[in-house]
Amino acid sequence: MATPPTISAVLADKHCPPDAVLDLISPGDDLIVGAVNGEPVTVLDAIEAHADRLTGVRIHQMLPLRARPHMRGELLPHLRHVSWFLSPANRTAFHQGQCDLVPNNFSEVPHLMRRSTRRSMVLVAASPPDRHGYFSLGPDAEYTAAMIGEVPFFLETNEQMPRTFGGNQVHVSQISGWCSADYPLAEMPRRPTRATDRDIAALVAERIPDGATLQAGIGAIPDEVLGMLGDHKHLGVHTELLSDGFIDLVEKGVVTNTRKRTHLNKIIATSAYGSRRLYGFVGDNPGVEFWPVNYTNDPRTIAREDHMTAVNAALEVDFLGQCAAESLGSEYLSSSGGQPDFARGALFAEHGQSFIVLHSTTADESVSRIVAQLHPGAAVTTFKNVVDHVVTEYGVAELRGSSIRERTRRLIAIAHPKFRDDLQRAAREMGFL
Repeated sequence: MATPPTISAVLADKHCPPDAVLDLISPGDDLIVGAVNGEPVTVLDAIEAHADRLTGVRIHQMLPLRARPHMRGELLPHLRHVSWFLSPANRTAFHQGQCDLVPNNFSEVPHLMRRSTRRSMVLVAASPPDRHGYFSLGPDAEYTAAMIGEVPFFLETNEQMPRTFGGNQVHVSQISGWCSADYPLAEMPRRPTRATDRDIAALVAERIPDGATLQAGIGAIPDEVLGMLGDHKHLGVHTELLSDGFIDLVEKGVVTNTRKRTHLNKIIATSAYGSRRLYGFVGDNPGVEFWPVNYTNDPRTIAREDHMTAVNAALEVDFLGQCAAESLGSEYLSSSGGQPDFARGALFAEHGQSFIVLHSTTADESVSRIVAQLHPGAAVTTFKNVVDHVVTEYGVAELRGSSIRERTRRLIAIAHPKFRDDLQRAAREMGFL
């Protein structure tokens, strides 16, 4: 009987240059590419450099950090970009009709990709393999981790990718090939803060009880909320995005994860995006686990945490309580992300609560963010029946269980004072007051 090859031999046999991926791609394939730092930079470089060898291939990706020729339609008919969440890298291309955008709730992306694409291959960045032949997807589990064992993988291992734990481990037997790279991970740019950020954050922080399980979305205000929880106790984390704001809470002993109902003593996330400090924090840290987004963002999973508390930002809110967080009118900026997932999950948690945070106006105070009706063409990110608290620097409007008339009154009360008369007049014309 022949001796089976060792893990080292199998790894060596599947190791190849980035352009070897081209031999694995067929006409009409759907390639699933990792989000954020899960993007395999050298592999996509090779595919674009040799795009003339390909026909009708679609590249599916969420939140890319690098603008690429195929996103701008420059490599048609060989490659076409399909976005599942816009970013500055592909936003202009979408508005110019050079790429596509698929509406989605983040939790459903793996299911939607199974149903609407061929899922020909997953291309994703990873940590170098361990002695057992396992690669880690680092700080980006998301939708790619949901396909482990179902779809062939081609990996780019990055020497600077932290090895992390959770449902994000890919074995060498599950890949078609892997290449090596060495470059720094992208870091989240520092966001400018406004004087009102802390006012809004303080109103949220004082309503978070000890023992709560937290989710905080992207934005200056959610970051400020985390910064105000230093005197809390026994907090837990079950979030979509793990950001730098959580690190201080762990190091101060505020986040202990000892009161959670699921994954006791563990921080659970599907991605981490922030500073080099954050990537060092999650690397080889058994207290942090990354799981596929169809698990972390499933409202049924979220609802298992009794005191689930979700904090997410919006662009505008209307009298019904409808929240637009992904577009200004018909000008699309991003996508729904996990905001509606966590709003629904918190709704069903026994003592759950969710907060939609926003400034009362634009930065120059020329436009109200509390509006009678969303701008024409606006996408409703979180719909009225699941919105709980809406918070501006002028207060908190509690919407769940309130009538349209009461919602309207409460939202006008937290609008900027100089817009309240106009809002009241609009409400009377609409029959809401």
